[in-house]
Amino acid sequence: MSAVALVVAAGRGERLGYPGPKAFVMCGGRPMLEWSIDALKAVPEIGHIVVATPPGVEPPAGTSGVFGGQERSHSVRAALHHTLAGDPVLVHDAARPLVTPEIIRAVLAGLDDAADGAIAASREADTLKREAPGGGDGPNGPATVAETVRRDGLWAVQTPQVFRREILSRALDQPHDVVAGATDDASLVEGLGGTVRLVECPRENFKVTTPDDLRLADLILRSRSR
Repeated sequence: MSAVALVVAAGRGERLGYPGPKAFVMCGGRPMLEWSIDALKAVPEIGHIVVATPPGVEPPAGTSGVFGGQERSHSVRAALHHTLAGDPVLVHDAARPLVTPEIIRAVLAGLDDAADGAIAASREADTLKREAPGGGDGPNGPATVAETVRRDGLWAVQTPQVFRREILSRALDQPHDVVAGATDDASLVEGLGGTVRLVECPRENFKVTTPDDLRLADLILRSRSR
């Protein structure tokens, strides 16, 4: 197997209170992106790493780069079209710096012969509520519970996500309104009727979105480095 890895690193860091690209925020003493690149480089099955960066930003050493787009899916498509080699294709968000080589290998192994994709995910542990239509009192007011959603069979989706190149290419070439509204690549593949496997991974592989997430990721990465 000679896979290609696409790393999405073009997102902004407004919710972190950071004016520049989120992937280059310092975390654990290094730019966030570098943790994911090191984990990918440690997996021999991955032959090539392409990083989608904001315009004017160079990719890390040992990778090739392409400028990302306004939407996440545009960045993935640009990175995929940048390389014609490598199958399957692994997609990872640079905002998940806690990924490990073990997680990457597990997701690659989850892509069996009968599947079109395999994705990292964790079983939902929290009780889930759906809010009533109309929300709450103002934009920050409390909402009203409409129902409790059974968590049986529910998973919180992560990256990396691994796909057969052909179906990922078709999924990303769908109309703009379909692709732009997708929050992950697996949903686009599922929309084409593709079979996607769930690979159970630690909840620790979370996405850094808020300052609290960044502080927690920083602590975990520093503890790993000791």
